[in-house]
Amino acid sequence: MSDVSYRRIIADGFWYNNPGLVQLLGLCPLLAISGTVVNSLGLGLATTLTLIASNLAVSTIRNWVRPEIRIPVYVLIIASVVTAIELSMNAYFHELYLVLGIFIPLIVTNCAIIGRAEAFASKNTLPRAFVDGLTMGLGFTAVLVALGGMREALGHGTLFDQAHLMFGEAARGLTITLVEDYRGFLLAILPPGAFIGLGLLLAMKNWIDDRLERRQARRREAVTLKEAEA
Repeated sequence: MSDVSYRRIIADGFWYNNPGLVQLLGLCPLLAISGTVVNSLGLGLATTLTLIASNLAVSTIRNWVRPEIRIPVYVLIIASVVTAIELSMNAYFHELYLVLGIFIPLIVTNCAIIGRAEAFASKNTLPRAFVDGLTMGLGFTAVLVALGGMREALGHGTLFDQAHLMFGEAARGLTITLVEDYRGFLLAILPPGAFIGLGLLLAMKNWIDDRLERRQARRREAVTLKEAEA
């Protein structure tokens, strides 16, 4: 059983092992759906629920499943969870369900989910499996929303357009118009725009990591100098 700390689990999910920025898993739905913030948020939350439920189920049965059949069992669990989420979205968020289309059932094939089940949930207790699924899902959702916001702002000049698809008719007023009479930037809403946007997010993360590493190196040098002087 792993004794990894909760702080490390949270840091991995949001930053150091983020599925979208580090593992680079689930890129097909990430690039295809992230045309708007609402679409990104819908798919991100569905993925997060799948990660949480599948991690909890796998952690619960981890001592009962034979190693030879563990992967088919994990896939069956994930498929069952995704089916329940898909039916719920069809019932309660039908218009959003129609927009997301095939990418809801395709959550089953997201390697990040089976990867967390195999690499983490099958080796850890229920609380740690829950935190891992939650943070990995929210980290993936954050990347989706950031990319969706970037593409929607450049492509349509708005943010949170069609928020009523997720939050009901009362949310129609949530739409933020950034530029009046904006004609749009076609590249941002096309597939090449998704690749460019993700590349910019990856570059920004690498730049931040590089600055943090340099700062830590300077601190280590300062400590070494003080110890040498002492």
